[in-house]
Amino acid sequence: MTYVITQSCCKDASCVAVCPVDCIGPAGAPGESTDSEMLYIDPAACIDCGACVQECPVGAIYHEDEVPLGQQRFLDINARYFQLHPLAAGPPAPRRDHAPVRPGSLRVAIVGAGPAGCYTAGELTRIGGVQVAMFERLPTPYGLLRAGVAPDHQHTKAIADLFDTALSHPQLQCHFNVEVGRDLTHHELLAHHHAVIYATGASLSRDLGLPGEHLPGSHTAAEFVGWYNGHPDHADAEFALSGQRAVIIGNGNVALDIARIMLTESDELARTDIAQHAVDALSTSAIREVVILARRGLRDAAFSVGEFLALGDLDGVDVIIEGADLRDDAGDDDAETALKLDIAREFAQRTPTSTHKRIVFRFLTTPVEVIGDGRVAGLHVRTPDGHATVIEASLLLRSIGYRSTPIPGVPFDPASDRVPHDNGRVHDRDGHPAPGIYVTGWVKRGPRGVIGTNRACAEQTVAQLWTDFDNGLLTQDIGEPTALADLLAERGVHPLAWQDWCAIDTAERQRGLDRFRPRDKFVRIADALAAAKK
Repeated sequence: MTYVITQSCCKDASCVAVCPVDCIGPAGAPGESTDSEMLYIDPAACIDCGACVQECPVGAIYHEDEVPLGQQRFLDINARYFQLHPLAAGPPAPRRDHAPVRPGSLRVAIVGAGPAGCYTAGELTRIGGVQVAMFERLPTPYGLLRAGVAPDHQHTKAIADLFDTALSHPQLQCHFNVEVGRDLTHHELLAHHHAVIYATGASLSRDLGLPGEHLPGSHTAAEFVGWYNGHPDHADAEFALSGQRAVIIGNGNVALDIARIMLTESDELARTDIAQHAVDALSTSAIREVVILARRGLRDAAFSVGEFLALGDLDGVDVIIEGADLRDDAGDDDAETALKLDIAREFAQRTPTSTHKRIVFRFLTTPVEVIGDGRVAGLHVRTPDGHATVIEASLLLRSIGYRSTPIPGVPFDPASDRVPHDNGRVHDRDGHPAPGIYVTGWVKRGPRGVIGTNRACAEQTVAQLWTDFDNGLLTQDIGEPTALADLLAERGVHPLAWQDWCAIDTAERQRGLDRFRPRDKFVRIADALAAAKK
């Protein structure tokens, strides 16, 4: 008998640490992540102990007899992974925790309360004596877990329970609704902390550089995702949903999320935590086909096996594969690539239903120009053989990756859109260490990986911080803990504490309960602040 890891795997790797027979992989060394899309359990090695189930923060692991309908394919997926990638000999080296420190000897600021910042907070508060202050520009924590994960993926959002443990820790003080760069400067943070760790993510979408790219009706994926997830920055956005076709350029999991949300029936969406304004707009949407466009072939697709497979279970939606070479190739020795090919073949063999909506994957197709007279009317594209055509559409979304925003006062590399660093320790333009400044998450490694990838990333950064601490590099004189609060008060800035977020959380859940939903989010900052003070 065996346990099985399914679609909602966050790759947090908590399960790896508790497995007594090391049958979960691929597992990197402490502080290291792997390039796989998720974790898998080797059915030949599993001893049916169930330790992994208790540790999984998103409920992605099931006994083989209890795998839900629609997820049973993962029995084969887990087994097949280890057929092509046998378990490495021996477990990864155990991690070593730092000894407790004298209270007051290490005060650390974390900027950003998304998954990267939350994992970092958890790493630091494991060690007695460390004092941590977290700063977040919004009144609410969790970053892309709250505003990026699709609303129909409630299992994934359950990892917030793990983050709650870190953010409510007595060694950590939350300062929500405080923006570094507006309310505080980088240098002021450094003056009041021995170290500052930036976990600010990558919130801006990349541009395509196409003619007509910025016509009305053309938007970034970040705007659309933020809109349906109720992010305050995008609550007032409007999208052209009156046409029958939308085109998404890019084929990562975000593109698949958007396509799925666009075509899911509104009564199903209304049972999630999607923003109410999005439910209202999508309930009258005329879109019946979403084209997902990729310059390269299926073997280079950025979406994960689990998300691709799940599209085949959408009620009333056909998945169409165009322009992909689905033949076996001797080089297809990677399990995840082979699985994507198998799934695509299955989709291609299905007979479409004329009354169904459609998700169309068009591979090996290059966008050339966005066309339209005053607003988007279509996309001019070209295939490798030189064939050119126009895909008519009233809505175009660009989903080709994210980029980070420079942090005033912190070194930044515009070529990579990241902060230069060595294992998380920030370097200046000349490659010299910038004392006391660190990065983690997407601003450190770029926009890749899933939520759990941030755990290994945080471990690496915090390990580098401890090396510097032990080498006497974080001993500068800093202001008293109350001095920063006094500075904010002088500027009329009133941070929200953990208890204030708890009040917002309770209010959102109560609003959702009234509508039979997990929560009904506040999409206006003023409304969230009012709920915090009730």
